[in-house]
Amino acid sequence: MSLEKINQVQDGLPLPHRYWAILAIGLGILVSVLDGVIANVALPTIADDLHTSPANSIWVINAYQLAITVSLLSLSSFGDIWGYRRVYTAGLLLFTCTSLACAMADSLPTLIIARTLQGFGAAAITSVNTALIRIIYPARFLGRGMGLNALVVSVSSAAGPTIAAAILSMANWPWLFAINIPIGIAALALSYKFLPDNPVKVAGRKFDVMGGIMNAITFGLVIALIEAFTHRVKTDVIIAGFIILLVFGFFFFRRERKQEYPLFPVDLLKIPIFSLSIMTSIFSFIAQMLAMVSLPFFLQGSLGKDEVATGLLLTPWPLTTMLFAPLAGVLVEKINAGILGGVGLLIFAFGLFMLGELPANPQDIDIIWRMAICGAGFGLFQTPNNSTIISSAPKERSGGASGMLGTARLLGQTSGAALVALMFRLFPGDSMNASLYLGCGVAVVAAIVSMMRIGRTVPAGS
Repeated sequence: MSLEKINQVQDGLPLPHRYWAILAIGLGILVSVLDGVIANVALPTIADDLHTSPANSIWVINAYQLAITVSLLSLSSFGDIWGYRRVYTAGLLLFTCTSLACAMADSLPTLIIARTLQGFGAAAITSVNTALIRIIYPARFLGRGMGLNALVVSVSSAAGPTIAAAILSMANWPWLFAINIPIGIAALALSYKFLPDNPVKVAGRKFDVMGGIMNAITFGLVIALIEAFTHRVKTDVIIAGFIILLVFGFFFFRRERKQEYPLFPVDLLKIPIFSLSIMTSIFSFIAQMLAMVSLPFFLQGSLGKDEVATGLLLTPWPLTTMLFAPLAGVLVEKINAGILGGVGLLIFAFGLFMLGELPANPQDIDIIWRMAICGAGFGLFQTPNNSTIISSAPKERSGGASGMLGTARLLGQTSGAALVALMFRLFPGDSMNASLYLGCGVAVVAAIVSMMRIGRTVPAGS
């Protein structure tokens, strides 16, 4: 079947084109999510090699995350207007080229510039990936496609330290970025050949430039305030920044409410099942990061594990997610997403609680089975939740829904990391347990919010 005919298919791509298309999506998501966490392990080495301070080297991480945050919703809007395939492939091309620039960087400023541009490429990839999955899969099998996507996102983010440790055990830090190049080229080739164009477009719709600028400033301020809190910036500066955010955010959201196709999807947030799913996603990723950021400090600082051993002990989490996320994609076709997500989050909360109850001198198996429970619960939750977010939006707003899904994940992860820093400050001798118990409580809240979706249906026409 020719690509032109495939693009006319309204309810999913035929096999085997569907498999190749989802592989193109999976490879792009793999490198974009992985690069958000993989460089953390190498920061001390990067700082030493580029002759800079550890504090300055943090911008290798911050530049990437900030670029994604300020551009994600704008790029999802571009997807609705110009086509998800165009935005996705452009992002892949930019990400692959800037990965080479990162690997060749010989100073901190050049590396930060390259990472910023790489972040914009990653934002383009993640802004429309779930919108593309909605086109690739038939509506009745959307959960399966979202299950594969959730699998890639969860495994990439959780396995980042393990992969980084493996690469650094054999090569120096530029290879953390160079490894993206062959994967990016393969994803580009598959994308050009197999990804479909948008089946639904709104004639005459134009990009809201002013909305894009206001969105970037608003979310840039949110991330800046979270980072300022983490790095102990003076309280009066944080308060002043918060007041500016409230004032600017008020005018931004008031403006967006008047737009027919708002860049920040206030129209979608009026759909109860959509907004509840977004809230569930934010809380779940806060809980995940409370665990994934605090545990390495405990394993290395308290138990004396090296980087490789730490990575291996964290691996059961992504492994069980790998098993349960696709299973949840099948189960969501028969079980209400609110119930399935709520049960998964309660299992996740139980795993976090048991990690907090580790014995004083735990054996490796004590850690492994608890990590496996966390991964299983998170895998059961994420697939039905993501499926609900995408399926509850009208098809012509799939880009906005996809961008909001990514924004929820980023806000949750950033907030979770900031809360770990707060736990270190409030409970210096028991910060890991404090983080895990807090994560358990947040996961329970997420489960309650998920259960609130029971009885709520996806709007007609979505």
